[in-house]
Amino acid sequence: MTARPKLLTTTPNFIVSDLTASLEFYLGKLGFGEPGVWGEPPCFAMLHRDGFELMLSLAEEKAQPRPNGPDGMWDMYIRVGDLDAEIAALKAAGAEIAAGPETKEYYGMREIELLDPDGHRICFGQDVQAT
Repeated sequence: MTARPKLLTTTPNFIVSDLTASLEFYLGKLGFGEPGVWGEPPCFAMLHRDGFELMLSLAEEKAQPRPNGPDGMWDMYIRVGDLDAEIAALKAAGAEIAAGPETKEYYGMREIELLDPDGHRICFGQDVQAT
């Protein structure tokens, strides 16, 4: 079997209908920073938080964004070390929590869910069995 290189990270790329609104949400409410924004007019952005990257691409047509969120499925799952601290920061930033906090049976994860301006469902979870 051929040796494979180590996977380093994964970077989600969300198709969004309004890049400015999405940037305001991810920067202002979810605590991402260091945005790189490209295009004239702006059509692509890359955001960072704690070594985690997120790409946002402006849809060519309003009907293009097709998040899983409206159907109750996650578009992105982010593990955090302290969910209570994340909840406090989200509330202080004016973010609306769509669901939770709730401890799930699988893997002992305590989770909350938020929806971005296009309906992408973002879940923050903490492994409460490890604490």
